[in-house]
Amino acid sequence: MAGADLGSFLHTMRTVQLLLVIGLCVTSVASSLKICAFNVQSFGESKANNRKVMGILLKRRTFSSRLTPIPPVVCRLDRSNSYSYVESERLGRTTYKEQYVYIYRNNKLKVKDQYQYPKVGGEGTNETDVFSRGPFIVRFHSSTTLVKDLILIGQHTSPKRAMKEMDELYTVFKWIYKNWKTENVMILGDLNAGCSYVTTKGWRAVRLRSDPRFRWLIGDEQDTTVRESTHCAYDRSGKEIMAGIEPGSAQPFNFKKDLRLTEAEALEVSDHFPVEVDMRPNHRYLLRHEL
Repeated sequence: MAGADLGSFLHTMRTVQLLLVIGLCVTSVASSLKICAFNVQSFGESKANNRKVMGILLKRRTFSSRLTPIPPVVCRLDRSNSYSYVESERLGRTTYKEQYVYIYRNNKLKVKDQYQYPKVGGEGTNETDVFSRGPFIVRFHSSTTLVKDLILIGQHTSPKRAMKEMDELYTVFKWIYKNWKTENVMILGDLNAGCSYVTTKGWRAVRLRSDPRFRWLIGDEQDTTVRESTHCAYDRSGKEIMAGIEPGSAQPFNFKKDLRLTEAEALEVSDHFPVEVDMRPNHRYLLRHEL
């Protein structure tokens, strides 16, 4: 990503909330394709220019092999690989807008299609009826993983409407299956899927929760929040029928503990931890390139 392009990117992403980062670790037979989702809590020029925050993000032991959550970090950290990104339109019902951004290694992944769901006046339910910020869907092709065709649904639900929006993601999945004819779908992001934003009765009504075809990779007992005063699994990843996941790889990444930060220092980065999951490699591809 050239400097001019990066400057333009930062100028447009002053209210970016959810970053989805994929393809950062495909180097050997033992490695796999890592998919990460990070609610970076309004990342923009101010945060990118904060040397203390960027110093935390740039520590190699944290992000060199685990995740690289923002374009400046990608550019500065690993010049041996080439990265690209796709971004959503600015979304929101009020003057406050957010964007979804996917960052990926373009020597490992290709974008086959992208879709902002739903388009007003198009297929599906009008955005103002259900989603505060409609999900941004990207279809990738990967030559290095067991699953070749992978669709990611990035979503940041409104806390007050979390269960209703999560339930409507079932409709989004059906739209994908109808139009793209694949079940290799992963939903990830800050779904506000825990604590006071969900109820026992409400969970039973969420089709992604009640339908046995879907599996939640981040469990209810996990904590994806930075503050000690909360223990909530807000940030989630979930899949439909897909055998290409490395068992046990889905987890939050506690950068506060890993870097021995105080709560105040960690909160300067975000009030959320990233969540991550590994895709199984295609061993025949890896062996061919290892020989």
